[in-house]
Amino acid sequence: MRQPVAITGLGCISSLGNSVADNWAALADGSSAIRPLSGFEETDLKVASAAQVQNYSPEAYFQSSRLGLLDRHSQFALVAAREAVEDAGLDPPDLAASAAIIGTGCGGKETDEITYQKLYQEQKPRVHPFTIPRGMPSAASSQISMELGIQGPSFTLSSACASSNHAVAQAVLMIRSGMVDLAIAGGADAPFTYGLLKSWEALRVLSPDTCRPFSADRKGLVLGEGAGMVVLESLEHARRRGAVIHALISGIGMSADASHITDPSSEGAARAMQAALDDAALAAEEVAYINAHGTGTRQNDPSETAAIRQVFGNHAGKLLVSSSKSMHGHALGAAGAIELIATVLSLKQGLIPPTANFTSAGEGCDLDYVANRSLEMEYDHALSNSFAFGGLNAVLAVSRTS
Repeated sequence: MRQPVAITGLGCISSLGNSVADNWAALADGSSAIRPLSGFEETDLKVASAAQVQNYSPEAYFQSSRLGLLDRHSQFALVAAREAVEDAGLDPPDLAASAAIIGTGCGGKETDEITYQKLYQEQKPRVHPFTIPRGMPSAASSQISMELGIQGPSFTLSSACASSNHAVAQAVLMIRSGMVDLAIAGGADAPFTYGLLKSWEALRVLSPDTCRPFSADRKGLVLGEGAGMVVLESLEHARRRGAVIHALISGIGMSADASHITDPSSEGAARAMQAALDDAALAAEEVAYINAHGTGTRQNDPSETAAIRQVFGNHAGKLLVSSSKSMHGHALGAAGAIELIATVLSLKQGLIPPTANFTSAGEGCDLDYVANRSLEMEYDHALSNSFAFGGLNAVLAVSRTS
């Protein structure tokens, strides 16, 4: 069996709070951060609800001279990476030979929007000289590597809503191979720009009020923003330096539906979950909890439920399944990392976060979705699911330390 990879640092900023502790407190309480969309009152947007980061001032985290180089999604990535590194107890020399693998679904959309507004609306002949380095999809990984002195492999992955789970999986593979002993991995996204919101509006998958995953009256997803980052280490490396190990990535599973750009396939999702179990050498009966992709859309929820039943068979009825997107919204390329952190803390604390806003089970949704209230339970193994547009699936198996 492959040696599991240790998770030794956690960092998070989302609509639930600007730190891991604040995020976990809200998740444990079942408190949803979904509110009316703000900042676009003078537009024709029909987007009603959002899960936006609150009480955030860039100047509290960055010198004003640096902000010209930092798109909002890069800011979030750095805030979360700093917290993860501090949590792991790492110093700059520890990071030099490490890796930074960052996922994003959108990249620097704020920068794109500002640029196009100046060119096409204001008819300005010039744009900011740092438009390219600020808005490029790899900006976050570059900024993290520069700030933290990471000189090993550093790059960005993009697979829509599975981006950060794919980033974590890539980091795990690099550690297993011996390429690096330590990596920072996760994802960041900041999708609240007029043009991007109009594009999501056109897809007709956004809820007009809140996110009710797996419920009969669910009306769609609610967009969120933020970043989640984890420090990953080989188990040997973590033990050698006396690190506190939060949990283990015991397995990874990836697949592609190869069928439809927006309509998910339960078979593709099932292959990714089974691959994660096989990689971790776990029997289905050993898993107690699944942090579901759980978007609250008509398409995802019954498809994901069917995939879980396909993989877990009779044990599916004993599983606890919840969607934390009901509280922090769908943070796109950051979603998987935020949800991985929720899963890690669930294992550590012996507490299953609920599916908030749940009313009654929808058709094809017949599992235990931990409705509205968290549940105390000690357990050893969980899965965290991410299933993206384009049929790109990435599942992480997470286990308690022995």
